[in-house]
Amino acid sequence: MNTLALIAKTQSLIAAGDIVGAEFALVELADTEGDAALMVVLEQLPPKDILAIIREYDNSKESVINLMVTPEQFARAVVIEKQYKDLTRTHLRGMLNSIIFRDDADPVEFMNAIGDLDGGSEALADYFEEKWSRIEAFARTGTFDTVEDDGEMLSETALLASAYVKPSLEQDEVADQDWMELAWILRYQCPDLFIEMLLVLRAKARAFEAGLGTDEELDEDDGKVETGDTDRGKATPAARESDEESAI
Repeated sequence: MNTLALIAKTQSLIAAGDIVGAEFALVELADTEGDAALMVVLEQLPPKDILAIIREYDNSKESVINLMVTPEQFARAVVIEKQYKDLTRTHLRGMLNSIIFRDDADPVEFMNAIGDLDGGSEALADYFEEKWSRIEAFARTGTFDTVEDDGEMLSETALLASAYVKPSLEQDEVADQDWMELAWILRYQCPDLFIEMLLVLRAKARAFEAGLGTDEELDEDDGKVETGDTDRGKATPAARESDEESAI
């Protein structure tokens, strides 16, 4: 196998917009030389090229690329997905669901990899953007029913405390391999990341209500939550009290 030649071919196909051709070349490699050979190539492909392939998720077929991508490779792709400016978030939700809920995957491992990167909390907030009110209800009441919620948002300190209470819903009650199950995993298995993501969602909501673009709102130095401060370790209550910088 000429690894460099295959990488160059794959990147050339992606640059030309032939995502199907690029994926076929990688699948053919796995079929002829095995998964280990594919992993060698994936490790050398830049995140933007891996993203170009995995974001074109088609639930009618199983992609060997989606099955082989590691949490770290996936995380690096996820945090740059916003460059596509897909306002519907369709591709983001599709690729997250297809990869973190694949049979051999540990969703927590993928969430930790995303949360450890600058921009990870923002990417997850984009995923949940259309479900903001139900995520707020879940943070407050432990259920996704907005009818039972009084609409009051928990403070950061209360959010941190509530993350460690016994779940009102068991995971198998929300095991839809979609946003509800991911929200449950974040709240009860990655609570710090859940809080960081929710703070970004709130900042996005404020920007929308103010009639501003999200980036304009988040760039203002007005004491509100900044997207750049909501990555792991910066916007949690404990971090704000100690005023320590993130180790990232």
